[in-house]
Amino acid sequence: MPIMNNTGEWFKVRPDYYRKVELATPDWPIDFDLEYMQVAVAPYGGPLAAIRDATKLVPVRGAARPMIRIFDTSGNETGHILWNHGKLISMGWSDTEELICVLENAKVFVYDLFGNEKESYSIGGEASVIKIVEAKVFQSAAGTGVAVMTTSGRIFLKQNSNKTERKLPDIPNSNANCSCWEIVTEGRNSYCLLGREREVIKLQHGQSVGTVTANLFEKPHDRIIKISVSYNHQHLALYTNTGLLWLGSVDMRQKYCEFDTGRKDIPLQIEWIMNTHNSDADAVVISYPSYLLIVNRNADRSEIPSDPVMFLVAEMDGVRIISQTSHEMIQRLPKCVQNIFAVNSQAPASYLFEAQKKFEEKSYKSDEYLSMCRSNIELAVNECIEAAAYEFCPETQKSLMRTAYFGKGFIPSHNPEEYMRILRILRVLNTLRHEKIAMPLTYKQFSHLNPEVILSRLVFRKHYAVAIQVAKHLKLPESWILEHWAYHKVMNDQNDNEVARKITEKFKNPSIEGISYCNIAEKAYQNGRSELAIKLLELEPRASLHVPLLLKMGKFDRAVASATQSGDTELVTEVLLEIKKKMMLSNFHMIIREYPLALNMYKKIMMESSRTALFDIYNTEDDHKSIAEYHFYNALESEGLESNLSNIGNSYAQGRCTVEAELCADTARMLKLQKTLSTKHIGTTEFNGLSIHDTMYELLKIGELKEAEKIKSDYKVPDRRFWWLRILTLAEKHNWAELEKFSKSKKSPIGYEPFVEVCLQQENVREAQTYIQRCPDKRKVYWYTRAGLYEESIDCAFEQRDLHSLYELQSKMQVIRDPVLLEKIGHYIGMLEARR
Repeated sequence: MPIMNNTGEWFKVRPDYYRKVELATPDWPIDFDLEYMQVAVAPYGGPLAAIRDATKLVPVRGAARPMIRIFDTSGNETGHILWNHGKLISMGWSDTEELICVLENAKVFVYDLFGNEKESYSIGGEASVIKIVEAKVFQSAAGTGVAVMTTSGRIFLKQNSNKTERKLPDIPNSNANCSCWEIVTEGRNSYCLLGREREVIKLQHGQSVGTVTANLFEKPHDRIIKISVSYNHQHLALYTNTGLLWLGSVDMRQKYCEFDTGRKDIPLQIEWIMNTHNSDADAVVISYPSYLLIVNRNADRSEIPSDPVMFLVAEMDGVRIISQTSHEMIQRLPKCVQNIFAVNSQAPASYLFEAQKKFEEKSYKSDEYLSMCRSNIELAVNECIEAAAYEFCPETQKSLMRTAYFGKGFIPSHNPEEYMRILRILRVLNTLRHEKIAMPLTYKQFSHLNPEVILSRLVFRKHYAVAIQVAKHLKLPESWILEHWAYHKVMNDQNDNEVARKITEKFKNPSIEGISYCNIAEKAYQNGRSELAIKLLELEPRASLHVPLLLKMGKFDRAVASATQSGDTELVTEVLLEIKKKMMLSNFHMIIREYPLALNMYKKIMMESSRTALFDIYNTEDDHKSIAEYHFYNALESEGLESNLSNIGNSYAQGRCTVEAELCADTARMLKLQKTLSTKHIGTTEFNGLSIHDTMYELLKIGELKEAEKIKSDYKVPDRRFWWLRILTLAEKHNWAELEKFSKSKKSPIGYEPFVEVCLQQENVREAQTYIQRCPDKRKVYWYTRAGLYEESIDCAFEQRDLHSLYELQSKMQVIRDPVLLEKIGHYIGMLEARR
């Protein structure tokens, strides 16, 4: 069925269709003419670098000094490089859109797309000694490499800037000059193909000499003048001085065709047209002045008139053509697009497209077309969605997506996920293709690069707003984009308050996660904007992130304040140790004394590691109490307490710690007395180091009553303690007469139960019985029972009418099995029970 839509730029190279797609027309500056330029264009809709071609006569316009100018695909100049490094041999672009410039002396300079130098390196070895005549920039799995040919005809290859150069094998029978050469990559390895007269030479690392392949052409010719390798490095094209074209596999084992172009002039470029639906290639495009020739594997041809000056850019799914007045792309027509729009197409998608058009026109024919594709409606919908992804025209995209939307309504369980995914991608692609963004990517290129790479390229071009919207649309994180925007603000906006305000406004959105003000503050600090860095750090709530940067900036006071406010003791410790290394000790002490937590943490650290530093802090603060404690701990560890007590007491006194000072004085007197007593009673008792209690105890044991009483008086020992010590020592010595005498000396401050206790400890029941009688009545039963005087205990309980005690004694007698006492207890209990 005839459907004529969007087919005006189709052309056929039997048996396949190809199309020429018009991209945004570049608006070059008025002083820029491609005719006189040496040009390098990046793939994937990337930038273009141009410098005046030294081999051409150039009309002088503007400055005569060489300058590399960098443009986007819309003709907007993004940067320039005033060239002063020597003779430029070749330019090329890396896979990260970095411009690589190779000089005659084998030096390589790398620039970003704004013309800022990023790095430089040398090919090295022999290549840096001998002049270079040609150079190639190529891509491989190892990165972007550079290959150079010297005046001696040798090839040196460097896989990337970090790898050492490789010298490829010598050219066999190198008397004749090579007319053309190209680099082929296989994974991480690369080799060179050279055209020399009627043969092709393969130079691969590891071989001693190159491999020669001859007799590729059947028709006569003098020499091969052009070599072209396909984008995927699987196919090879050779062109001779007589206009013969050879197409085959890159290993030259398979020949696709040999084609006579009929032209004797040298072509400008030859590039393979990669397929859109797979990674193969079926045709090449050859550019001549004002003329393009497309030849496929079947030796069929198609001719397209073009501008006098043009540059071909090999892409993964076609070839871009850049000229002074146009920007176009040649692609093999996607099968899904051909099925829909081809003349007399009977594909289900074509019927569905027409059905949707008639439905919009409210025509009954819609149902007729729909009936023709109803059995394959799902296939038709999927083809419409796929075709929309391959289209560049927004109106065509809309028509195809409307058709898909129309068709999926007739599929009961259709999954709309792919439909929605392509819709989102198309919106992104149309945005990228806009002249202000100037990144004319195809759907296949977008899928290959992946959205993260696209976003990074937008961010590097400073299209922050577009990058954020794209990230939102594709449901990707946007925090890192905002961080790059903030970096840009920090580096270019000199108003600190305004920058901090703008960054705060952008970052306060609760939906944005993972943003750290510290990263931006560090960037500000690196650019010499300390005040802005501090303002940004004040906005960072996580102390563990902003404190290290404060330390790096030398803002020690703020670092200590932030660490202590966080309450994180590990962070406080880290800050204190770091600051101590970088400051004078006096200044360090002045800072930390303002923060109690930091001061206490530092004291704890120094207590474990450096007591001297701890004393310095106490001395600085005039903390006499802590100084006294410091001396006290040192004295204990060094066993020199007696000699240091005077200093300790003085420090306590200066700190107005009266009690502690008096204790020190008392301890000093006691130690002196103990020393005297030890000397007096040498060999009998050792008094040194004893407490007051133990000292009196030892004196009472050896009968030094007066000395003990003197200590009691001097140190205000309570009477109760002294009496306990006295009766204890008398009982231990079994001096019962003296004990009784002492008990009658005056009223006991501790009562008489302790007398009973010490007597029972010495198992003297008789002596204990004399003191039980002097105990309180309510305690007599208990002590009689403890002494084993059960009969007296029973009589005492009866006298006190204590039934509870009698019952307890009855239980005890049952255990002992004393019938006499049991009978007596029973009699007493009966009497007391009767009196109730």
